[in-house]
Amino acid sequence: MPTEFELRRRNAEFAEKSRTGKNPIKPSRREQLSKRSPISLWALGAIIFVVIGGILLEVLRLLFL
Repeated sequence: MPTEFELRRRNAEFAEKSRTGKNPIKPSRREQLSKRSPISLWALGAIIFVVIGGILLEVLRLLFL
């Protein structure tokens, strides 16, 4: 069984290789959060619904009134 020192050394080597791009790894949680949109999907859907609904109501008002 490897000692704690060996595990730390291997982890450090793996981290260095992954930073340089030699080993493909899953993106870290910090990287995933940095790529996320600042607005959630349901909020974006609500904004689009209000804007599109407003446009449709305005077109209907212009056509029928």
